[in-house]
Amino acid sequence: MAFERLGTADAPRQLFSSTPAQRVALARQQFFEEGVRPSGLVGEAVIQSWLRCTRNHSDRRRIVPFDAVTPSRLHATLARNRELLDVARQELASMESALAGTDCRVILTDREGVVVHVTQQPAAAHQPVLRKTARVGVNISERIVGTTAPGIVATTGQACTVDGAEHYFEVLGQMQCAAAPIRDVAGRLAGVLDLTVEARRFGFDAASMVALYATIIENRLLQAQSRDHLILRFQASPNLLGTPMEALAGVAPDGTVAWLNGAGARLIGRLPEEAGERDVEAMLGHDLASLLRLQRRDAAQPLRLASGLGVWVQAHLKAADGTDFRHAVALPGESAPALAAPAAVADDADHAARQPSASPHAETLREHSRKLIEDTLAAHGGNVSQAARQLRVSRGTLYRRLRGWRDEAAG
Repeated sequence: MAFERLGTADAPRQLFSSTPAQRVALARQQFFEEGVRPSGLVGEAVIQSWLRCTRNHSDRRRIVPFDAVTPSRLHATLARNRELLDVARQELASMESALAGTDCRVILTDREGVVVHVTQQPAAAHQPVLRKTARVGVNISERIVGTTAPGIVATTGQACTVDGAEHYFEVLGQMQCAAAPIRDVAGRLAGVLDLTVEARRFGFDAASMVALYATIIENRLLQAQSRDHLILRFQASPNLLGTPMEALAGVAPDGTVAWLNGAGARLIGRLPEEAGERDVEAMLGHDLASLLRLQRRDAAQPLRLASGLGVWVQAHLKAADGTDFRHAVALPGESAPALAAPAAVADDADHAARQPSASPHAETLREHSRKLIEDTLAAHGGNVSQAARQLRVSRGTLYRRLRGWRDEAAG
């Protein structure tokens, strides 16, 4: 059967009168026996997974093999995912405590779909599949075990649920699972958090629960990986700061937004593909110097974003002494003050660059800085973005220097 040419059913039979199990059975009949896309009967993520699985697994009725886990493979898997496990440990324990009265298993996989954590409670006799899969080191990717929620997430990066006969292999027909992605500072999939139960229903909104905990783990991972970033916490309400609903952004020393969590992307927009278009002033409406000043305050401060939206912000500089932020407030060839107090540097850098200096040496440095900027701009045909990239400063910093010189000339 050429599944790539699947058509759409004219009218899904029994769509409004059947039970969920009957709808899935009808979907399987249409897809596997009639070659018809069962739109409206199962989700598009499941249909796409079935399409992939038909190319990789010829017999959907066979017994799924679950690899034996050798000690060396187990050690390598855990070592490779140590950072993810460290940041997830607290939330995994919290989930398992909440689910202790259920038959659910909490499963965490790496980006490849290999289990790196699973609830230690042994599976009961009525859970034969969980007894085989619920082991660290087992590969439960779509390539190995067909359609499952964690397998789909590892393949697509999108949260989903898979219920009963929506699983590709018939032997998994008694499973129900819900999974959500965890991403790193580069925006890549770092892991998948999954809830799975066998031979019974969840009895609660598993998709919402797993999404909540995946968000918390992702937020922890983003901050743990931001060793030299200014981290911004912001939201429309200060009461949401410190919760899973807070927006987070990591600002690099060159004045670009290095990463955003999901809430941050919803508030200010997704990060541009090109790193050169991620200038913090263009995205947030404030330059790096202004944002550095926010870390002086323990309490959240009001801020107006470039879009006009008012938010409350807290700032924290992860770099131990702030020295990585010298390029954000001083151009190459300028002498930057000691950065034991990074916010003070941000306050003073632009002011110092615009003031006449009593020191001939300082004046020489300012002249050198101006010539460097002018030469770099000329080399790039006046393109500020390209010049800023070569000088390793933000566009906002470069614009402020140019504006300052224009003000001096006008005065």
